[in-house]
This record gives sequence, structure tokens and C-alpha cells, in this order.
Amino acid sequence: MGNPVRTRSMVTLFACVALMNTGMAGATTTATLIVAKANGPGWSGVPSTASVLGTALGAFASGFVLARVGRRFALSLGYALASLGAVVAFAGAVMSSLVTLVAGILLLGIGQGGAQLSRYLAADLYPPERRGFALSTVVWGGTVGALAGPSLIAPAARMAGWLGLPALSGPLVVTGVAAGAAWVASVTLPRVDGATQAAAQVEIRTVLRRPVVLRPLLAMIVAQLVMVAVMVMTPLQIQDHDHGLDVVGWVVSAHMIGMFALAPLSGRIADRFGGRVTIAAGLGALALATATAIAAPTAHTTGLPFALFLLGYGWNLCFVGGSSLLSRDLPVDERVKVQGSVDALVWGASAIASLSAGQLYVGGGFVLVSVAGGTLAVLALALLTCVPAFREVERVECG
Repeated sequence: MGNPVRTRSMVTLFACVALMNTGMAGATTTATLIVAKANGPGWSGVPSTASVLGTALGAFASGFVLARVGRRFALSLGYALASLGAVVAFAGAVMSSLVTLVAGILLLGIGQGGAQLSRYLAADLYPPERRGFALSTVVWGGTVGALAGPSLIAPAARMAGWLGLPALSGPLVVTGVAAGAAWVASVTLPRVDGATQAAAQVEIRTVLRRPVVLRPLLAMIVAQLVMVAVMVMTPLQIQDHDHGLDVVGWVVSAHMIGMFALAPLSGRIADRFGGRVTIAAGLGALALATATAIAAPTAHTTGLPFALFLLGYGWNLCFVGGSSLLSRDLPVDERVKVQGSVDALVWGASAIASLSAGQLYVGGGFVLVSVAGGTLAVLALALLTCVPAFREVERVECG
């Protein structure tokens, strides 16, 4: 990279995101299974809802904290709360307390909200023509979580059983270790905040109505809704067809690899062709993913892993494409608070998907959940490509 402070910052941001995603992958999947077993599938969306509401709160608060005291304090505070959340969630799993478990997942989500804003911090370290790739590099850190998180669920559960603890409490221990390590790493982040310290007073409601913000906001909300709704019901779909945690881990890994592993490619697409093209490709991939899930809902070794991979990559394209627009096209003095507010709306809206997914699953199974998700993706794609307010020419800055 040529700049030692930038290099150190990028390595730290990457490591924190990788650790946090490792912990969250196991925590949300495990909590869903715990609640479904104890309270029935109709309640299975509650942990994911707590997670995304916490993430929304964490993203919104982090945007304001970043503007005042800098990235290191904001990220460290978020990861500290996530570490506490893992301890609380573990206690809830051991005591079979739904309230305690959900409270822990909520705190974990707050830490995740801070981690999500790391991508914008990475983008601010680079010139405009490289920001898509810079932020996608940090998103790519989630690949570690995609590989490690779900694959650790089964062995962690076995280890907990050997220790005389509830089996599903084991993955939450892994979450605690990962979140704690992310907190330690965040403390080493250099005290260089660049553009993030120049935040001004921003009327959020006015800014969110601008086409430059409305387009990525709509795409990111829809991508989050589709991804969360289908993903949160996948473990139940697998277990309802008599497959164990190993199969759950494999399918979830395929999904999370799609979410993160190809992020640098998404960043290159955003830098070369612009965020609008990247978003359109993502919505198309989401539609294809849900169609595959509808066609092969029980193909746990072929169709379902492929559908979940496409679901993850469609989300990634929308996430990176939308984030690149927000990192390049907003004035510096508005950027931090607006980015945090957009993330808060995205994650807050996806709480609706978590709650609705359980009810849709009870009413019509996994296929109905997939149909609802696919319909949303197609409608959003049509809106963004056909409505004049969303089709304005985009300025693409290339090196």
C-alpha cells in the first residue's frame, strides 16, 4: 500500500471484522435452534430480530460516536459490548432463559453495528477511484467468519456436552472468545480519523430523500430483507428434514462464503462500472437464488447450498455497490452520520424479515419464505431500473 499507517489500519479493520463475523455466525444460528427447540418454530425469528435491531442501534450510535471521538474508541466500545453480549447469551443458553439469551444477542448485534461501519473507515483511507475496492477488502474479512464460524458449531457443541453443559451453549463460548479478540485488536487501531472527524450538523431526513442516498438505501434494505428471511429459516428447513448440525454448518458456510469471499470482485465492479450496475447485478442474483431455493428446497447437498451461496453473493453486490455510492457521492462533512443512519435503517428493516420469516415458515414452509423474498428482489430491480428518479446518470470515477 505504501502508507504504513494506512496498512496498519486496514489490517486491524480486517482482523476485527473477521473475528466478529466468526462469532456472530455461530451465535445467531445457535440461538435460532435453541429458541425453536424450546418455544417452537414460530418464535425462531426472535434471536435474529434481536441481532439486527442491535446492529441497527450500534450502527446509528457508532456514526455519532465516530464523528466526535474517533474510530478507535467507537469500535472498541462496540466490541466490548459484543464481548459482554456473548457472556450474557451463554448464560441464557445454560439457564434455558429466552429473555437472557435474546438480551445477549442484542448486545452482540450492537457490536456488529460498529463492525459494519469499518468498511467506510477503510474507504476514507483511499482516493475516490479506489474506495469500492478498499471497503470490499474489509467486507472480505467476513470470509474468515464464513469458513470458521459455522464449521465450529458442531465441535463446540460436542465439547460443551463433554463438559456437562447444554450442547448448544458451546458455540456461544466461541463467540465470546472471538468478540474479545476483536476488542483487543481494535485497541491497536492508529489514531488517524481523516475525514471522519469533519462531520457537520446534518438533517438526516432531508439527506435520505436525495436520489444519491435513496437508491443505495432501497437496494440495501431489500437485499437485507431477502437475505435475512431466507437465511434465518434455512437451519429449520434442514433439521425438519432430519439432518444434523454438520449439514447446517455446511449450508450456512456456503451462504457466508457467498456473502464475503467475492467481496473484492464486487469492489472492482463498483469501481469500474459504478454502484448502480453493481446493485442491479445483486438484485438479479437474489432473484435467481430464491428461484433455486423454490425449485430445490430439500436438496441439501446441491440445490440448497447453491441457492444460499447466490443469496449471499447477491447481498454482497448490493451491500458493496450501495456502500460505494455512499462513500463517494456524499460530501465529507455529511458522510459519517448519513452512513450510520443508512446502516441503522437497513438493519432495522431486516428485523421485519426475521419476525415475518417464522410466521411465513409456519404458514407455508421454506418455499413460501423463498417466494416472498424473490418477489421483493424482482420488484426492487424493476423500480431501480424503470423509475426515472432512480435512473439518473451516475458519475463513475475511475483511475
